[in-house]
Amino acid sequence: MFFSRDIGIDLGTANVLIYVKGKGVILNEPSVVAMDRKTNQVIAVGEEARKMIGRTPDNIIAIRPLKEGVIADFDVTEIMLKYFIDRLKVRGFMNKPRILICCPTNVTSVEQKAIREAAEKSGGKKVYLEEEPKVAAIGTGMDIYQPTGNMVVDIGGGTTDVAVLSMGDIVTSESIKVAGDVFDNDILQYVKKQYKLLIGERTAENIKIEIGTVFKGGRKEEMEIRGRDMVSGLPRVITVHSDEIELALRESVNLIIASAKNVLEKTPPELSADIIDRGVILTGGGAMLHGIEQLLADELKVPVFIAEDPMNSVAHGTGMMLDSLSKKSR
Repeated sequence: MFFSRDIGIDLGTANVLIYVKGKGVILNEPSVVAMDRKTNQVIAVGEEARKMIGRTPDNIIAIRPLKEGVIADFDVTEIMLKYFIDRLKVRGFMNKPRILICCPTNVTSVEQKAIREAAEKSGGKKVYLEEEPKVAAIGTGMDIYQPTGNMVVDIGGGTTDVAVLSMGDIVTSESIKVAGDVFDNDILQYVKKQYKLLIGERTAENIKIEIGTVFKGGRKEEMEIRGRDMVSGLPRVITVHSDEIELALRESVNLIIASAKNVLEKTPPELSADIIDRGVILTGGGAMLHGIEQLLADELKVPVFIAEDPMNSVAHGTGMMLDSLSKKSR
């Protein structure tokens, strides 16, 4: 292959999604790298490494190099990106691909530099950075280039980004470090406190998906979970209910609601009027949390809709932005 293809990367705390021009989203893998502590060798990347979380001997460690939407471990992020990009075989014989990467709205210039360097070292010719809510809005099909207000709430793994956009740019925004990972931890802590039972991250995530809700009385389900009894140290099985999960997640979800209210309060009145008409779009993995759109609609007093493909909104948005970059460079 002599030509390189432009790629868009949604570098998430929980997952990395890669869009390749002309092919669409062709990679969606967990942001996890498994390494041997003794030799510093990479054992697995992505889904294979995720399966090892909490299930490996002491010398093997599963690392999530991104925390709260930013790079926590630069070297491991670079290893992970290089592995994924190599797997796609997008580099040309003579040239490298252009890469567009998304980052949360409040990343510092130091963090931006780290993201850019990791992408350059993993094989990018030119690296562009874009703010996540803007790319997510484009990916959901919003026309953000008109003089009308559009509001997006992007709930990812590490951060929730709330933004109002108009004329192709962000008018007001807020980014908070409350998202999918915090929800999992809330469930884990609740089970520990309430039942004196220790469970892992993966079990907590399964509970959230299977029976979790954030809308009081919105779901009436139960689930058997297994863990280690904190008193006897032996395995034990308990049953948890949807109502309990709503209670466990309430505090964190209220922070997201408060953030959305803050952004609306700072929005110019003309754009607020547009949002009442057009509603708010929810994207990111957290948009699939049961009852979230109902709760936000009740609290914000505006219509709330879940994007058609919330998990892939940002990745699709990078694709659309790459297309416009190509047109400009012609």
